[in-house]
Amino acid sequence: MKKLLKSIPFLLVVMMLAVVVSACGKSSKVDVGIVLPTKDEPRWVQDEQRFKDALKDTKYSVEILFSQGSSAKEKENVDSLIAKGIKVLIICPQDGDAAAAAVEAAQKAGIKVISYDRLITKTDAVNYYVTFDSIAVGKAQAQYLVDHAKGNGQPLYLYAGAASDNNAFLFFQGAWTVLQPKIADGTFKIANSSEAVALKDTAELSRDQQSKIISQVTTNWDANEAKNKAQTHLTAASADQKGDVAILAPNDGTARSIADVFGSDSAISSYVVSGQDAEKASIQYIIDGKQSMTVFKDVRSLVKDSIGMAVSILENKTPETTGSYNNGKIDVQAKQTEVITVDKENVKASLIDSKYYEEKEFTGL
Repeated sequence: MKKLLKSIPFLLVVMMLAVVVSACGKSSKVDVGIVLPTKDEPRWVQDEQRFKDALKDTKYSVEILFSQGSSAKEKENVDSLIAKGIKVLIICPQDGDAAAAAVEAAQKAGIKVISYDRLITKTDAVNYYVTFDSIAVGKAQAQYLVDHAKGNGQPLYLYAGAASDNNAFLFFQGAWTVLQPKIADGTFKIANSSEAVALKDTAELSRDQQSKIISQVTTNWDANEAKNKAQTHLTAASADQKGDVAILAPNDGTARSIADVFGSDSAISSYVVSGQDAEKASIQYIIDGKQSMTVFKDVRSLVKDSIGMAVSILENKTPETTGSYNNGKIDVQAKQTEVITVDKENVKASLIDSKYYEEKEFTGL
């Protein structure tokens, strides 16, 4: 009897440890892993919450990690999620080419890969791509510049995203198809890219030709780099490259920086500058007349499409797609979301009435 009593505490300890180990094992199991580029930009922090909200009414668990601008950290994040037994990986790559190694590891583990917003390139380990129509984004930006062109020979300043991001090429491709005829007929005169000037009569640019231009005008999606580049360009600009100017800026963060530089130059009479993402700060800039337009990509739709696709995969169904993109290795089946041009005229209808933002978040509406 004494021996039995002595053994009870030990048995209880063993049982408690078993429960704890079991609970830990259960909590570390994740259905959907999501890897986003950085916490340093509002867009991706907002996406984190949107993903959590989209999955909270499902029976599936999620873990969201950030790569903080590092492809090496991105690979670590994917490896960590693989170890937790994810069945679906949603990933917005920091660098489209570099992300190939991470998703190939996921593929080997039997995980389905959804490339989110940016396409992962040069690998067959991508199952699906959820995106906005990136070529349409570039076309919308360029069309706004064309629609607001002043006179003939108007200086045109070109800026692009990061050369490591396939989307930057798609945006620029779309913009060039609209701008090139107006460059060729003299409406616009390129002010800051000798490579673009050399190719001004080329309607369709090859990837290599785009690379040459983008390497001269890249902002790397960085506001400070955009600011420095704009300052350098204006310092070198002649009198006929100032006055009323048109500026192709790739996104809102760079657009604000570039606008600040051009707006502070007394030799700039007026400027029309593009953007994209409908960032809150840029909406205020548009209201204040500092930024001309933005391309609104309703990220709520993109997140919804991604989660819908992930749930279909988890339930052994075939996700809905609307097209495909070649990533340099295969044609990746894609779901595309439409984009909307927003300026001062329709900002309230597009962003406030749709409840994307609240009116109280802005002044001067």
